[in-house]
Formats: sequence, C-alpha cells, structure tokens
Amino acid sequence: MSLSIIIPARNEDNNILKTVNCLLKVIKNKFRYEIIIIDDFSSDNTYNKIISAKKKNVSIYRNKEKGIGGAINLGILKSRMKYLCFVMADLSDSPKDLIKYYSIIQNSDFDAIFGSRFIKNSSVKNYPKLKLFLNRCANIFIKILLFSNYNDFTNAFKIYKKDTINKIKPFNSKSFEIFLEIPLKFIYKKFKYKIIPISWIDRTQGTSNFKINELSFKYIKTFLGIFLYKFKI
Repeated sequence: MSLSIIIPARNEDNNILKTVNCLLKVIKNKFRYEIIIIDDFSSDNTYNKIISAKKKNVSIYRNKEKGIGGAINLGILKSRMKYLCFVMADLSDSPKDLIKYYSIIQNSDFDAIFGSRFIKNSSVKNYPKLKLFLNRCANIFIKILLFSNYNDFTNAFKIYKKDTINKIKPFNSKSFEIFLEIPLKFIYKKFKYKIIPISWIDRTQGTSNFKINELSFKYIKTFLGIFLYKFKI
C-alpha cells in the first residue's frame, strides 16, 4: 500500500517547508509515501526552498500550465502510488486527518474518503466570514440538487484510489474549481466513498490565492458542465 501526497504551491515560501515537515513528522514510517509539490509559477523562493532542503521522498516540479488546475493534473501524472491525496500548502488541513484517511481507505473497499468540515465532530477555525457564507450556500445548493448526503464538495482535501481518478479524467478546470470537478465526476461515476469529520484552520502566514470574485463564475460554469458530463457517461 502506498500514498502520493500532491501539494500545489504558489508563493508559499513562508509555509511550504513547515507543511512538509509536519507531514513527515506525522507519517514517520507508517507507510510508503511520496510528497509531490507542484510549483505553480511562484515568484518567491518556494521552489528553491524545497530543492535546498533535500527531503527524502519529497520532489518538486514546475507547473507547465499556470493555475492550480494544471498543478493538480501534473501532480496526478507524476504520482506513482496506489492512493493519492491533495493537500494545501498553507497547512490548513490536519496531517492527522491524512493518516485517518489512509487508514480507512486501505482497510476498506471505498474508492475515496471525503472529509467534511461541517458535520458532527469536525472543527473549523478562523474561516473568513464572507468566504464561509458563500461556501455554505454553494455546497448546500449542490447537495440539494444532487440529493446527496455530502456537504463539502469544494474542499480540496480528499483521498482517492488513483485508478478511479484515471477513470474520470480528463479534468478541464484551470483554477480552484478543479476541486469541485473531481468529486462531482467521481460521484456521477458511482464510485464508493465514505464521509468523515475533519479539522481545518485558516492560514497563519502568506496570502491565499483564492479570489472569490474571480472564481464564483468558474464554479457555476463547472457545476453546469458536470451536469452535461453526467449525460455522457
């Protein structure tokens, strides 16, 4: 059993080594792993920090198509393990939840584990109020339209079997909406998943690349596009 941890990063030189070190500390020698960092056209020292650190089982590649969508696609292409998980470079996701994800999926017949920040026993800290309001409106709307029991579609932090990811490619999203495109296609393909509570805390350093005004239309476009996709599969 093995896991690829894919981390897209743009201008995260204040966070990237801290994130990698926290992951390594929690993982230790519990399982085989690789950490794949995709530098998304950073203008700071993100790339050089990883190169100079020379961490075991940690590699970094320069994105070929600017945008987090391109970074995720490249990370999937470079991954060599049975499972893969997307982790944000700002350490907003808990490494302990990553261990929980892996433990569940390797001992079950689930194709993915979907964490939710908004169910019993989950934890959310310092979520910006406007962003939180828009997040809940969008996710609840999607949940109702899909008659789904899931309520955190847009959260990036999920673990998948790589072969199921390959079965729902290609992914066309250029930005953060890729984290909506992937689980929706996954669900429409009727793969099996389990929902568990997870923890999330807003970044303490650096600036988020998530721009509400720019992404709202992209999320709507992606969601409508997935409905068309549904009738093609």
